[in-house]
Amino acid sequence: MKSVHWPLTFRFLTILILFYAFLPQYAEAKSLAINIHEWQVKWIPKNAVLDEAIPPSGPWLNTSIDGPLTIIPSGMQGMWVHFTVPPTSDWQRPGMLADRLYGLDISVYEGTELLYESKRDFGFDLNKLLVPIESHSAPTDYYIRIVTNSERAGLISGMRIDDFGALSERFVTRDLPDLLLGASIAFLAFIMLLCSSYLHRRQRRSWVSLCLIAMTTGTLIIAYSPLPYIYFKEYGNIILLLFDASLFILFPALNYYIDQVFEGQFRFFTRFRHVQTIYSAFCLICLFIYATSIERFYDIFYLLSNVIMGVLILVQLLLIIILSILNAIKGNKNAVILSIGILLLAMSGTLDLTFYYLTDKRYVLFLWKFGVVIMIITLVIILVRRISADYAKLVNYSKELELYNHRLQRTEKMKIISDLAASVAHEVRNPLQVTRGFLQLLSGRTDEKSKPYFELAVNELDRASDIITDFLTFAKPELDKITLLDLSKEMKKIEAMMLPLAAMHGGILIFNTQENLYFYGNSSKLKQALINIIKNSIEAIGIDGIIEVKSTSEQGEIILKIIDNGEGMDEEEISKLGVPFFSTKTKGTGLGLMVTFRIIEVMKGTIKVLSTKGKGTEFIIRFPLVVDDKILPDDLNV
Repeated sequence: MKSVHWPLTFRFLTILILFYAFLPQYAEAKSLAINIHEWQVKWIPKNAVLDEAIPPSGPWLNTSIDGPLTIIPSGMQGMWVHFTVPPTSDWQRPGMLADRLYGLDISVYEGTELLYESKRDFGFDLNKLLVPIESHSAPTDYYIRIVTNSERAGLISGMRIDDFGALSERFVTRDLPDLLLGASIAFLAFIMLLCSSYLHRRQRRSWVSLCLIAMTTGTLIIAYSPLPYIYFKEYGNIILLLFDASLFILFPALNYYIDQVFEGQFRFFTRFRHVQTIYSAFCLICLFIYATSIERFYDIFYLLSNVIMGVLILVQLLLIIILSILNAIKGNKNAVILSIGILLLAMSGTLDLTFYYLTDKRYVLFLWKFGVVIMIITLVIILVRRISADYAKLVNYSKELELYNHRLQRTEKMKIISDLAASVAHEVRNPLQVTRGFLQLLSGRTDEKSKPYFELAVNELDRASDIITDFLTFAKPELDKITLLDLSKEMKKIEAMMLPLAAMHGGILIFNTQENLYFYGNSSKLKQALINIIKNSIEAIGIDGIIEVKSTSEQGEIILKIIDNGEGMDEEEISKLGVPFFSTKTKGTGLGLMVTFRIIEVMKGTIKVLSTKGKGTEFIIRFPLVVDDKILPDDLNV
């Protein structure tokens, strides 16, 4: 999931961003339109009659696109805009377009003739204007009456004169990237929300909160564009309600997601999250009351939803930035990614607000959209990393559980064999010894032709006795004498015994033992265990094979490794090592390794086998290292 779908999503969002950034410039470069950058304005008093087709007499104020007048003075309710359009006879169907203007009720006049009228009963004042005009061979005066109940009104993008078809296309395409971006984010969030049922409950919480963040963010981007209010004017109030509701849901969901990233380690942030969630729920209730009361409590609602909520959002972002930086300093990669996303969002929002106030609120905010997209990308990356980490933990846990079950089954088998061996071995050995004695007696009285048969019978009885001895050793591996052993000295004795056997099989046996490695155990039993392993390695390597025996110390443990380049084993064969009567040798019984494992276990050691078919085998044995007699012989349960 994380390695396939996410890059496709990232590419899609990148294409939208590039489309959003460069399409308007490209369209403008290809057009031969006339751009009007200067016009005149006249303020409309609140007591003025709005049915007049032409503005009353009085002075006009000159303004331009470089510094348009948009802030309405006290006692005014809007403005008249006057500009002169050059001859339009070059176009068969000319039109004029204002990409951005502030206003609710807009009327366009050619002289005294009304060409266009639009009224809004909702409070979103960011608007666009597209009007077809007549083709004239001489300059023509046009007037636009803009009325609003907000603190701003007027043109902020100038007027564009061009073919009406080209302007219609520009009218849509200039804001279409916003709609595509918001809709794609909301749609992806919806698909993610549908897929949340397949996740574990712990993962589902973060997943759902991320879905809410993406869905509300997409709604905010869509609702901030003027196009939905133009094409769906009858639903303007609903769109504004969705905008406010999305804002109230977004930040609690973001807080919850961030708290999950921090794994709840900051109690005060968790408490702040609870407070903001409760307040956002209260704001949603107030929004419902405000919407159903025909906006009679606007001042109260504005205080609750803008002033107080704005302070909480500011505190929230500051806390997230500070806590992310603190976690990033500690080396938390998720915190580093989160810090980058939040900082870029904060920077884009800060730049937007700076430009907005430096231009007397004429600037249309748009950088925050890129900041939000980047933040969502970082949140998705964090979520994918967390799911990946959870999956890795699950795999490790499954492997550990499988290993534990294997050890449990093996322990149960060993216990059954141990109990059986302890109860039967003594009873079986006595008849075998009696039978062996009589066979030797009879062999002395028989002819030479029959003696080989008696010798064969005696040898098989001896072999059976050895097997019973191994069973007894496994059933009760008593360490008759526990002493402090020097591993290097013990290995020298084993080296002296095993070198001739290795040479006889054509192999090379190399010992490399660190000095002063002490542990408690029994010398004879240690030799028995290690000789069993080395003997098996010698039989596995063949001619010119190499066996390396080396020992080191690490973190309070002696690490003894026996490595050969013999035949090796697969995973199934490794899992059966130590099981009675399993052996890779044709005449092996498997009891030797069974006893070896038992001896090492009784001496508080562990053994691990690594092997690859055709490449060799490595036995890793660990014993507790004795430092200043910290481990006493009484600690060994024998």
